[in-house]
Amino acid sequence: MNDLSRTKAPWHLWVVGVVTLLWNAIGGWSYTSTQTGNLEGLGMSDEAIAYVSNFPAWADALWALGVWGAVLGSVLLLLRSRFAVHAIAVSIVGLVGTTLYQRVLSELPADMQGLVLPITIWATTLFMMWYALRMKSEGVLK
Repeated sequence: MNDLSRTKAPWHLWVVGVVTLLWNAIGGWSYTSTQTGNLEGLGMSDEAIAYVSNFPAWADALWALGVWGAVLGSVLLLLRSRFAVHAIAVSIVGLVGTTLYQRVLSELPADMQGLVLPITIWATTLFMMWYALRMKSEGVLK
């Protein structure tokens, strides 16, 4: 017998997928605004804008991996694709590199030294990975 049925997606998959997509879209907007020079709407100080605008290319590339890997991971969760795990892993690589640059290899402007946002980003990204792995192991992601 050919079993074409899929494991039904639990209700929380849609909640996690939509909420993380909205959260990660904010990161995408921030990244895109920085890259295109449309920085007025970000509410950043002149010092913070100069800092972010002058990232070395490798740090900027890692930031892009972190942001767009997370956006793609959320989309792939909603599509119930096992590749969500891979996209989120790419996001974690980008997040590690960006965190290393910002917290170890450079001097953050005073108004960017808070820990709430970075801890929230880390917690969200690690939760996404845990959740995607769980959904994959339960057969929800194919």
